[in-house]
Amino acid sequence: MGHTITEKIILSHVPGLKEISPGDFVKAKIDLCLGNDITSPIAIKEFRELGKKKVFNQKRVVLVPDHFLPAKDMKSANQAKILKDFAEEFGISNYFELGEMGVEHALLPERGLIMPGDLMIGADSHTCTHGALGSFATGMGSTDLAYAMAFGECWLKVPETIQIRFTGKPKKWVGGKDLILQVIRDLGVSGALYKSLEFTGDTIEMLSMDDRMSMCNMAIEAGAKNGIIAPDKVTEKYVKAAIRKYKPARKTYTMVKSDKDAVYSDVREYNVSKLEPVVATPHLPSNGKPVSEIKDVKVDQVVIGSCTNGRISDLKQAAAVLKNKKVNPNTRLVVIPATQAIYLEAVKEGYAEIFVRAGGTFCTPSCGPCLGGHMGILHEGEVAVATTNRNFVGRMGHPKSFVYLSNPAVAAASAVRGIISHPSEV
Repeated sequence: MGHTITEKIILSHVPGLKEISPGDFVKAKIDLCLGNDITSPIAIKEFRELGKKKVFNQKRVVLVPDHFLPAKDMKSANQAKILKDFAEEFGISNYFELGEMGVEHALLPERGLIMPGDLMIGADSHTCTHGALGSFATGMGSTDLAYAMAFGECWLKVPETIQIRFTGKPKKWVGGKDLILQVIRDLGVSGALYKSLEFTGDTIEMLSMDDRMSMCNMAIEAGAKNGIIAPDKVTEKYVKAAIRKYKPARKTYTMVKSDKDAVYSDVREYNVSKLEPVVATPHLPSNGKPVSEIKDVKVDQVVIGSCTNGRISDLKQAAAVLKNKKVNPNTRLVVIPATQAIYLEAVKEGYAEIFVRAGGTFCTPSCGPCLGGHMGILHEGEVAVATTNRNFVGRMGHPKSFVYLSNPAVAAASAVRGIISHPSEV
């Protein structure tokens, strides 16, 4: 009996194990572990209580203070300082300070720190983003991160896999965000609980790495343990470019694919050729509707960015809609590139100027308003359209505010019209 890509990667990281099946509990070696300024301080405290004098590998622990930097208050400044001091004390090379940091799930692939065939954990639920490169990547708690930093291992229950097969060519203005919102709409927020979502089909072959990362990023919103896409020529081109530019410590990788006789707990098929942009209405990512079905929803704020849609192709798409347009006077537009490199490219390509001339604000890389942190918090009764990944009650501020999730083009069009809109309407 064959294995899925997820099963094969996990098996390859458990020394001495010859066979593996869904439901098995294993202790796996990790290639990388990740923490941020919310989760790492707890992990660091637990690490110190273990009495360890060094981390398992100074080059395979990554710390990114991306949620509250630039520090919004004394508490957030202290959180960041804990990371900085720990990185200096233990010689952690992959600590990213303000000025070079970015949103962690955009920064790691960009820098070539995560590779096809890797097994990584992160103390952040959206670590599943990195499955877009053909790696097993999953979120865990801060105590799991502490153990991983100390011993280079983690425990796992091998997940069953749901195969999501996409066929057909997406229409204009439809991308990876719409595909995953449609899947979550069908599965619900717990329909893939502790399962792997494996995205496949000829549509995937047409998608950029940015779109693939958007899809794997939101696998957790269906309850999945991980999202994953088998690596192909698009993946390899992306990885090789990152290696050439940033020269990471590790430059080798393994292109893993599912066996033809792999066993899936479910197989779902989607023909995306007729799919229109999908918008998730409050207060769950599973409340997806075609944008054409959402009428006359007044928008107070639009946020374009986050680990889901803050990459350069996302900004390019938004800029294409906003060029020579003005943001509605009753709507605020906040654009946040996911990394410093994306920031610079957006400036070079003229996208930043388009956003500012349209009446928006172009911000430094940060998670910012996505988690109700800073740089765009909502007041009572306010409505936001965001390219982020969650629209739970109070997610972006006041518990009586409302967040709609969309792709960057829909978000940009909504900023121009002041109501939720299809890009073709502007």
